[in-house]
Amino acid sequence: MLVAVGPYGQSQPSCFDHVKMGFVMGCAVGMAARALFSSFSCFRIGMQGRELMGGIGKTMMQSGGTFGTFMAIGMDIRC
Repeated sequence: MLVAVGPYGQSQPSCFDHVKMGFVMGCAVGMAARALFSSFSCFRIGMQGRELMGGIGKTMMQSGGTFGTFMAIGMDIRC
């Protein structure tokens, strides 16, 4: 695969770089959205302390991984 070189000598990001960037962006957005929604629901049912942090952290990681995977697939299709 040929890599295009810009006017100042820098090369364009590869397809793998696009997929990585899509995963990281999707992971960040998924984790942020899940932190907001899960914190409200956990507070509503009365979680406190360690239980609260564990519940929010677990759902943040799950949502970030799922949304990151879908964003990576979308970036791969665009590539």
